[in-house]
Amino acid sequence: MAYQTPRLLIIPGLHDSGRAHWQSWLQAQYRDARRVQQRDYATPDLPRWAERIQRTLEQAGPGEWIAVAHSFGCLALARHLLEQPDSPIRQALLVAPAEPNKFGIADLLPQRRLAIPSTLIASQNDPWMSAANAQRWAGRWGSSFSNLGPVGHINAESGFGPFPLAKRWVEAARARAAREQRARHAGFSEWSFAV
Repeated sequence: MAYQTPRLLIIPGLHDSGRAHWQSWLQAQYRDARRVQQRDYATPDLPRWAERIQRTLEQAGPGEWIAVAHSFGCLALARHLLEQPDSPIRQALLVAPAEPNKFGIADLLPQRRLAIPSTLIASQNDPWMSAANAQRWAGRWGSSFSNLGPVGHINAESGFGPFPLAKRWVEAARARAAREQRARHAGFSEWSFAV
């Protein structure tokens, strides 16, 4: 069976990501991308949001995914990964996570390394989470961490329409997944030949 490149899963935060938002721009770059649609983008209900991620993946059918989440969507993704150890999501980009303590949900989130490789991108002056707290969560989750400086909440309002850094991350994640697949396949072929 031919190897399929992981698809892109977009997980927006509160109030969704409008047309001018970098997540919408990123989604438009990939024909097979899928967006998690919450029933109520105005109500930050962590278990429900995590369940919508699972439902979106189930409806999309088999295959591997790379997830790109923003704000409260980052928390929903972390919760999904905690609840679904066999999730088909293989890598995650967490951009400007919301502060769990603002919603009283810190204890509902993973308190240790996520089961997949992840990168957390934060801002020095994000009103939704301090850079220090973002770095703490990145450390807890085993995420590589990057602080973009004083760029607000990394959304359309702070000037992030196109976000080439996110697209480079997706391309690198897809290339990594392809290398890992080739390595697994080569290892199996060599073993088969040796037998």
